[in-house]
Amino acid sequence: MKNACSLFLAATFMCATCSSAIAEEKKATVAFESLTLEVALELAQATLEKCRSDGFQAAVSVVDRGGSLQVALRDRFAGPHTTGVATRKAWTALSFRTDTLELSKATETGEAWAIRRVENALPLGGGVQIRKGDGTLVGAVGVSGAPGPANDDVCAKAGIAAIEDKIAF
Repeated sequence: MKNACSLFLAATFMCATCSSAIAEEKKATVAFESLTLEVALELAQATLEKCRSDGFQAAVSVVDRGGSLQVALRDRFAGPHTTGVATRKAWTALSFRTDTLELSKATETGEAWAIRRVENALPLGGGVQIRKGDGTLVGAVGVSGAPGPANDDVCAKAGIAAIEDKIAF
């Protein structure tokens, strides 16, 4: 009787486990995380502040997990092109799941060069993925206007560092 009861419990557990796995496969929707507007704005402001403290007039764009523009800020003396460029850098980092400074190097030669032909893609340093502490991609930030892509990248990473405690979990 004891073995039969144990066998019954084991079988019940296996059926429950299998049915929940099957139910997972049948879901018609998915859920994902993205930054709130308030945190995206705080990120953009911290990024712009880093650029300013380094003496750069720049634009900052934050895109959400789906690649849509969430926040765009342009300092008063940043060029008129910088907002669009910052947005394209953020979109590129998100879309290709690679920071654009790294992507710039990867697209110079080899098969990855074709990324440069993708509409709106801009593999030029300054686009950085925003990931939670567990690695979940929640958006991207792009910077344009600092002298050189490496400086844009530094500003973007400083902005992410400013909100890291809010997305660490």
